[in-house]
Amino acid sequence: MATRQVLAKLAASYERRTGQPVAIESVGGVDAARRVEDGEVFDIVVLAENAIERLALAGHVDSASRIAFARSGVAVAVATGEPHPDIGTEAALREAMLGARSIGYSTGPSGTHLLWLLERLGIAGSIAPRLVKAPPGVPVGALVARGEVALGFQQLSELIHVAGIDVLGALPGSLQSITTFTAAICTAARRREAARAWLSSLISREANGAKMENGMMPA
Repeated sequence: MATRQVLAKLAASYERRTGQPVAIESVGGVDAARRVEDGEVFDIVVLAENAIERLALAGHVDSASRIAFARSGVAVAVATGEPHPDIGTEAALREAMLGARSIGYSTGPSGTHLLWLLERLGIAGSIAPRLVKAPPGVPVGALVARGEVALGFQQLSELIHVAGIDVLGALPGSLQSITTFTAAICTAARRREAARAWLSSLISREANGAKMENGMMPA
């Protein structure tokens, strides 16, 4: 889901430029990987680098076709109108988390990082009862906007387009985690040449603007 907005924009641009349609289905990363593993036919899959590595080792994607597509960091958000706690330093972020009535996180890489972060800050035990995991495919920002969680952690690219929330900013440098999203051609692909052409467009210089507009960085 972190790449949903940028891929939609790049697909539309590619179709206008080449006349080749690109149909994208965006689901949670856990579900996407499972569907590829189950043999569902897709030409391309885009996931975090480690998830693509697992699919490659299992023979579900063409290992040689893999491209690092974009990089994304983790950010923090609150509902619009709520106070903006300081998260600019390790100490400030720790206090903000301890003071939050609830914390939302995802099933993806940002969620894995949050759990590590709580251990790193020594507050995992005290925060555990207040953790709320978003279901696969449900943006953490949506839980924040509805008031179901007070503080939400997810990829910046997944937060910046959600209405009803304010993004406080990225995690401070020492606590940040950058996820590299990778695209690969599936073993079950039916249109390999068309897939290769589109993958090439994803890492072109012309694609960089769309990545940055959507909270990501070129890989």
